[in-house]
Amino acid sequence: MNDIELSEEQRMIRDSARDFARREIAPHARAWEKACWIDDAVVAQMGELGLLGMLVPEQWGGSYIDYVAYALAVEEISAADAATGTLMSVHNSVGCGPLLKYGSQAQKDAWLPALASGQTIACFCLSEPQAGSEAHNLRTRAELHGEQWVLNGAKQFVSNGRRAGLAIVFAVTDPELGKRGLSAFLVPTATRGFNVERSEHKMGIRASDTCAISLDDCRIDARNLLGERGKGLSIALSNLEGGRIGIAAQALGIARAAFEAALGYSRERSQFGKPIGEHQSIANLLADMHTQISAARLLILHAARLRSAGQACLSEASQAKLFASEMAERVCSKAIQIHGGYGYLEDYPVERYYRDARITQIYEGSSEIQRLLIARELSRYSL
Repeated sequence: MNDIELSEEQRMIRDSARDFARREIAPHARAWEKACWIDDAVVAQMGELGLLGMLVPEQWGGSYIDYVAYALAVEEISAADAATGTLMSVHNSVGCGPLLKYGSQAQKDAWLPALASGQTIACFCLSEPQAGSEAHNLRTRAELHGEQWVLNGAKQFVSNGRRAGLAIVFAVTDPELGKRGLSAFLVPTATRGFNVERSEHKMGIRASDTCAISLDDCRIDARNLLGERGKGLSIALSNLEGGRIGIAAQALGIARAAFEAALGYSRERSQFGKPIGEHQSIANLLADMHTQISAARLLILHAARLRSAGQACLSEASQAKLFASEMAERVCSKAIQIHGGYGYLEDYPVERYYRDARITQIYEGSSEIQRLLIARELSRYSL
């Protein structure tokens, strides 16, 4: 990307994130994948650098500049390790975001400084085994007993579930009201009855702890209700734009890493007397990959700039996420093809990039959901 499109501050953040990612994350990505855990010390360093408070204002210790800077940083971290990009994106967007927008002053003062510094990591508990993210089909219940809410139920696909110190949990408070009977709660994960049942074994982003959670008579103070009672659906949906920009940036980072690996390999590997990158068939693959990466970046930056300006960008964020996530799989597949048989081995990183990329078409709204949302917005399109 041409640096003239970025402010000096945005470039500084991008370059700082890139240097840190290449130095402290990329060399360890394979080991973390095998351990199914991201090193705690590196997560602490991310907090110190401001990478875990990128959407939090300075008054609570955050490092917010705009969504462009955030997207650039997510791309750099994800290019080094997609699992670490997942931790960062989830924590910033659906962890800090709902608290920042809907939390009371006391809740913000109590939690945001620790979240912004990375001392506390957040997770988002919406999906359930039988319902996915279908809000009106949630079975987790919250009942008010005096000055306490009592939560019972099960949550699935919770990113940061084992690492988190704070969970944003969605539960039905008024079943008879359907979607309007859903509420959100701030649940410290050390609370009795909040149980991590298991960490899932996944195809990709294995170092990211994705967990199944149970809530068994989990009692929290009545003041831990986030926002108004019955506004859970609005809270759950409120950060979709920012979350999708983050996942699009993650997909972009993975694709860029795969492209750079393929480009490097094409210059080193020789066949028929010259580097394979000089053969037209391989050169054409690389040209297509580079073009698609550039197009995805423009979509992401456009959505990020709209979000930074406070403008609605549901369709733009969905377009960015749809294109970037599907582009990432194509680019990673071509990167393997360029490596030939070696691309299928763990000795080369492109096989990991391919596995990591696949999830970006599923979480934060599948590609099918993105197409549905984009199509809905076409009713407002003027010819």
